[in-house]
Amino acid sequence: MQKKQIDNDFSCLNSILDNRYSCRAFLKKKVSKTIISELLTTSQKVPSWCNAQPWQVQMISGKNLSKLKDLALRNAKIGMQKPDIDFPATYSGVYKNRRRECAIQLYESVEITMGDRVASKEQALKNFSFFGAPNVAVVTTPDELGTYGVLDCGAYITAFTLAATSLGLASIPQAALAAVSPIIRDFLKIPINRNIVCVISFGYADEKDKVNLFKTSRASESDVQKLAV
Repeated sequence: MQKKQIDNDFSCLNSILDNRYSCRAFLKKKVSKTIISELLTTSQKVPSWCNAQPWQVQMISGKNLSKLKDLALRNAKIGMQKPDIDFPATYSGVYKNRRRECAIQLYESVEITMGDRVASKEQALKNFSFFGAPNVAVVTTPDELGTYGVLDCGAYITAFTLAATSLGLASIPQAALAAVSPIIRDFLKIPINRNIVCVISFGYADEKDKVNLFKTSRASESDVQKLAV
């Protein structure tokens, strides 16, 4: 491959990565079936352990999405916490700091004072209305593949969000929805042997909404690279 092509590819990849962010306010405009097909076809090219490609994706929009939103929101309000895959036990050290930094940026963007539990709960509940996205993808993995199935789905989710960005779409992977996995499973008739990893809400960003104006920071190369001794 010629250096010019390499430079161009590298520049394009960095541009897509720089432009991707977790969108928390969407326009009502639906994504066409053609674009969704392109999105799924591209996402499918991601590598997986032994080429298992364990992910399955169920798309929801329109009236079905409205029904699922009502069910998810209702159960989130009563405190359902039944994920198929255990949530992190705790965040400590640098991971806690990064999580807190993200929360501060989010709250500042929507003018919520840190410590305002009522307002922060209302913001958290917006997860369960999919932030107004017109399209949602539910990602599942077979239980028998365990950690490596989830790992492969993580790679797929990354590919999905980057492909979405390249197509002019915005997206947000939402682990929060896994808390109401029984509701999603029943609604979509997902087999009991498949674990719900997360949902990805996607569509066209409402660029005028202040919640979409912040982007999280990234650790430096020196923070993540550990040299062998």
